[in-house]
Amino acid sequence: MANVAGILLAAGAGRRMGRPKALMRAVDGTPWLTAAGRALHDGGCSPVVVVLGAAAEEARALLNGLDVQALEAGDWATGMGASLRTGLASLAEGVGRPDRDGYGDDPALTTPDAARIHLVDLPDVGPDVVARVVDRAAPDVLARADYGHGPAHPVLIGREHWPGVIASAQGDRGARDYLRGRDVLAVDCSDLATGRDIDTPADL
Repeated sequence: MANVAGILLAAGAGRRMGRPKALMRAVDGTPWLTAAGRALHDGGCSPVVVVLGAAAEEARALLNGLDVQALEAGDWATGMGASLRTGLASLAEGVGRPDRDGYGDDPALTTPDAARIHLVDLPDVGPDVVARVVDRAAPDVLARADYGHGPAHPVLIGREHWPGVIASAQGDRGARDYLRGRDVLAVDCSDLATGRDIDTPADL
């Protein structure tokens, strides 16, 4: 079975929302950040890396007690691409991995097979969606959830693609430029969630 890490992108200032989305809460009071981190963990991702930026210290406090590793993207304000680069680079460097003594320098033994990229503003995406996409993981695979209205998040990026994604992730496009024109497996999750992102108070 493939070893899949989770990366939760939660660094944005949320200007259209009026506050950082990492600080948003569901009607029942559950922080979006907490729920998204748990979705990755309970959906089979390990380690789980949470990339923070705006209001990083307040957001970090919401992760207390969760089995995740919080990182801060120093250039988060330049867009989602910066957060994605930070998350993937941390996994390539071994962040969140067990003690590597005895493994040598073979990246196949010290690095996850793939990374599952999730966004903090998808509150109805739960561990069942994560698990369904994680099931397709392999080092050479590209896949993403589809809720019946085209490619969506979360996205699965096999380890062999990380260098290319890191090199191309700029601005708010994330992995979009890298994925365009490549064979990306669409995983139907329309029976599990809407995958609707919440950008403004009117979307709530």
